[in-house]
Amino acid sequence: MFLLNHNVLHRQPLDQADAETLGIAGSDTVERFLARRDNHRETPLHTLPALAAELGLGALHVKDEGFRLGLGSFKALGGAYAVFRLVLEEASRSLGRPVDVADLHQPDVRAIAATMTVACATDGNHGRSVAQGAQLVGARAAIFVHAGVSEERVAAIARYGAEMIRVDGNYDDSVRQAAQVSDENGWTVVSDTSWPGYERIPGLVMQGYTAIVREALRQLREPPTHVFVQAGVGGIAAAVAGHLAIVLGDARPTFVVVEPARAACVFAAAQAGRPVKVAHDQSTVMAMLECYEASPVAWRVLARAADAFMTVDEDEAIAGMRRLARPAAGDPVIIAGESGGVGLAGLIRAVADNQADLGPDGKSRVLVINTEGATDPHRYAELVGMSPADVLAGKMLAGANL
Repeated sequence: MFLLNHNVLHRQPLDQADAETLGIAGSDTVERFLARRDNHRETPLHTLPALAAELGLGALHVKDEGFRLGLGSFKALGGAYAVFRLVLEEASRSLGRPVDVADLHQPDVRAIAATMTVACATDGNHGRSVAQGAQLVGARAAIFVHAGVSEERVAAIARYGAEMIRVDGNYDDSVRQAAQVSDENGWTVVSDTSWPGYERIPGLVMQGYTAIVREALRQLREPPTHVFVQAGVGGIAAAVAGHLAIVLGDARPTFVVVEPARAACVFAAAQAGRPVKVAHDQSTVMAMLECYEASPVAWRVLARAADAFMTVDEDEAIAGMRRLARPAAGDPVIIAGESGGVGLAGLIRAVADNQADLGPDGKSRVLVINTEGATDPHRYAELVGMSPADVLAGKMLAGANL
């Protein structure tokens, strides 16, 4: 499915609150917080000249979030950042003085953090980020996981000391349960999706993601002409599209949102002009994108900043993983999880089916984001036919033979 953005808000300025969240000052704050993280490094930006030539593009770049802050996903930037901000705000109120990120390890700040419990629902990656953030500041974390979250992903979250709570149903069911239980217990919900009356914290999560596009713009010689970004509830797509719209203005690239055909809630919002719940039928292999209702805050941004919406099928997502693991000669090896290569899958389909609508050609400079590495190594090996270790070993061998 493919749909150009015909919303009356398309290409209009962002809502003031969203512009403040996703703008330059907000991104400055994110980078100041990241500078305090012991394992912070800019993630790589890979160039794929062979695949670009095959697709008839001028250049193709992949921003690789598979190494972000030791968590293997772009989600590392959002949940933990929001936890830090919330702890500092509570400490400032309780202590009656300004408290900044440099004070997070002070005993009085940690004593306040120890009284806080942060909670969220997750498909896997967001929960890891929230749990890690809580552990780093000394808070408690309660993470709600639905029936489709693998035991390997549950274990990866639990190792940060979080209380794991299983919920029947899908991701949306776990979101509702997390909100209900948190309200009963006085916990703070750190969700990556929003709902009426609950927008600020999801906005902070999205603000954390702006680090990705800021880094990419520094790493690129020229800004991209096209950007393809995958969506679950829409947070990462909205963060990237919104920041690009603010920083580049009328020179911003054509922005395309890519989703699983089996869980296309942002596509449905684009059709309806507002977030709507889509039917849950078959599960998708793109586990981190299996969401059935778009975040209202994310949609508010994408209605203005996205240019097109499209879906990809299961086999296309798997083919994208395999293509990055076994690249054409000269292109780098990239480990992309089930949801990581979806932007690339969308690009490949768009070149074949939607070139007249989107205009990628020999002069185009395309950016996609590998949003996750092999966060479930067993599942990765099943789909790609090689373990992550074997893929990396092949990469090292190829480098040694150059």
